Amino acid sequence: MIQRIVIIPTYNEIENIRQIIQAVFHLSMDFHVLIVDDGSPDGTAAAVKSMQQEFSERLFLEERSGKGGLGTAYIHGFKWCLARNYTHIFEMDADFSHPVKDLENLYKACEKGADLSVGSRYKKGINVVNWPLHRILISYGASIYVKLITGMRVQDPTAGFVCYTRKVLEAIPLDRVQFVGYAFQIEMKFRAHVLGFKIEEVPIVFKDRERGKSKMSADIVGEAILGVLKLKWQSMFNHKNF
Repeated sequence: MIQRIVIIPTYNEIENIRQIIQAVFHLSMDFHVLIVDDGSPDGTAAAVKSMQQEFSERLFLEERSGKGGLGTAYIHGFKWCLARNYTHIFEMDADFSHPVKDLENLYKACEKGADLSVGSRYKKGINVVNWPLHRILISYGASIYVKLITGMRVQDPTAGFVCYTRKVLEAIPLDRVQFVGYAFQIEMKFRAHVLGFKIEEVPIVFKDRERGKSKMSADIVGEAILGVLKLKWQSMFNHKNF
């Protein structure tokens, strides 16, 4: 049985969804794919359903009634995967900003001893393509800020291209995860760090989406800035409820 699964959360990704699923299934390693769709009005879920006829044993769809945010979509997906026999559970965007071929490198990093591997834009300099300068400065500045506050040595703590081994997700109290945007990605890594899991970064080249619309907003960035302070405080002074 295939024990690797890629969770792809979607909202209005009709322009990318078929291609991204096919790209995963064309890799030399075998992966399952779980799409968690938040009621996309553009027909994303319907497109996935049409592909399930061809990939009935490898492609799965969970439909939610509304746009609940990235973090809650991943938590939903994590619980779905943990209820089955998957040993390696991946996060990946639908828009090809994460290089699909590097799923295999994330898996290999965990096979070599990492508990959690991160597709890192900043492991070896700044490897971002087609982003405007202000977005690079915000993202890279956020990584420095997170390292200073949390003490984590992760170069790209907001990265959303991740492989979790099963034991990490079983150890993290998923119902206590608080954040939904950038801060969700930071929180998951920080919780793994606090629990003593080994985090390994795999360098990738991040390419901005070519089709569809970005979900980034000022509220998401603001959540990350304040969220990091809250996480650090809770880990230090309210550890039992963290």
